[in-house]
Amino acid sequence: MRIPAVLLTVALVGVTPATAVVAGSPSAIGVAADTGTQQTCDFESLYDETIRSVVTIQVRTDGGGGLGSGFVYDESGRIVTNQHVVADAETVEVQFDRGQWRTAEVVGTDAYSDLAVLEVDDVPDYADPLAVESGHPETGQRVAALGSPLGLQGTITDGIVSGTNRSLPAGQEGGPQFTIPNTLQTTAAISPGNSGGPLVDCTGTVVGVNTAGAQGGENIGFAVPSTRVERVVPALIQNGSYTHSFLGISSRDVSPAVAEQAGLNVTSGVLVQQVISGSPADGAIQSGDVVLQVAGQPVASQEDLASALVRYRPGDTISMQILRDGERRTVEVTLGERPAPGETLGD
Repeated sequence: MRIPAVLLTVALVGVTPATAVVAGSPSAIGVAADTGTQQTCDFESLYDETIRSVVTIQVRTDGGGGLGSGFVYDESGRIVTNQHVVADAETVEVQFDRGQWRTAEVVGTDAYSDLAVLEVDDVPDYADPLAVESGHPETGQRVAALGSPLGLQGTITDGIVSGTNRSLPAGQEGGPQFTIPNTLQTTAAISPGNSGGPLVDCTGTVVGVNTAGAQGGENIGFAVPSTRVERVVPALIQNGSYTHSFLGISSRDVSPAVAEQAGLNVTSGVLVQQVISGSPADGAIQSGDVVLQVAGQPVASQEDLASALVRYRPGDTISMQILRDGERRTVEVTLGERPAPGETLGD
């Protein structure tokens, strides 16, 4: 599902007001068996065991500043947060759960996943790293969001994973716009200031990084999934950046109405509207093609296509099943490197 940008606010609270339009077992600490066959979170224990690893982030920029959240990622004093929390930061200060302040260095950022890594010296010994889930959470799974909404340090809100594979509009107001694919939707309240804080399951394992809430909607928030954290954060630590794959098309979903208008014999898939000259798709894919599969994975929508492509890196060659002139055929495309936001191919 593609989320309308007008409905979203970045979960970052400004020091001066500012908003922007916009990645276990029953013995575990937060799990308690109920009287039925399912289990429920023991949120009191979950909070006690995880909040010590959650931080408040204060950022100063030329335009003022803002507050966000983050969590301790490893034993080397690295902290994960959102890219939009530290974008254009001149100074970054981190406050731990018991009040200690540390100056942080920005190690790496990635706009396309809205992830960033900070590093601080002398992390308090009580602030242990949080484990990061390597798999995908299930829709309906209980979760909790931790952070500092509206600057209220040490806050927990509870809910469930209410959806997956959401395409989240991102980018600075008045600047280049893009989408973050395959994000999580949750009913756990995510408010300004929650940005960068962890979304955890009942064992205290991070399943997402909170990034945005919905204006005018109740119980709708979004988080970058832990699978993206697993891929992107190590590269940010090592290189300071992450390269994303790039296909080079503009497209729209195929619906019955689109299929009738375009004379197609399928009612799902992704209709290619334009192929960017010089892009990886140029020469392999044509305007009017319908993408049906990527590497054997069915593609019913632009969200499916984006979720499939995000698993690959620049230089990877993928097979794609397309519909062209009423016939299905397979083409191979070697993916390129996605230009930075606002840049065009060849800049």
